[in-house]
Amino acid sequence: MTHRSRRQRLVMLSASVVLIAGGVPVSAAALAAPSAPALPHVTALLSTPAVDWAETTDPPTGITAELPGKVAVRKATVSVEGEPVDARLYIVDTPEGAVGFAVHDMPGDQYPLEDNLQRVLESYMRNTAEPLTSSNVHKTTFDGRPALDARLTSETEDETLTGFIRLIADDKHLVQALALGPETNEKALKAMYERLLDSLRIP
Repeated sequence: MTHRSRRQRLVMLSASVVLIAGGVPVSAAALAAPSAPALPHVTALLSTPAVDWAETTDPPTGITAELPGKVAVRKATVSVEGEPVDARLYIVDTPEGAVGFAVHDMPGDQYPLEDNLQRVLESYMRNTAEPLTSSNVHKTTFDGRPALDARLTSETEDETLTGFIRLIADDKHLVQALALGPETNEKALKAMYERLLDSLRIP
């Protein structure tokens, strides 16, 4: 198995979330490149570690959330049934792990949330050739919107990563909040993830 750093795995998860809508990139090819030569280009997805939380806004939608540091948007366009769909990712890498959110400009019910979760897992495994499984999957709501929660786990010979993801179906958008980091940092990672969820606002 090819050795990958935690940072590289977080990048791959980030790319998987952005490509969830259809998996066929129309633009922003850096997000889709799974091979090692393209990886340094992909690492632009993550900002440098930071400890000061700041409100981040997705300008086209007005969706906001607090993140542990300022981060630049990463954009992509994916094809959904032949139609271009814009996607934007905001994610911060910290010593404990990565936390952030993504927004797709598509009807929230374009695909069942369970199918979208499966696409995240499959995309990550294709990109890394490493396992990513979900557990404790359950339906919930977020401000009256349908949502799906799951715990994420990736076990390799080097380390175990753990994380959390929530997928939210809005009328015109699909929103994902996520966190992933070493299992040893799970308590701190969950605290960051819960703060992200508490601060997430969808107009």
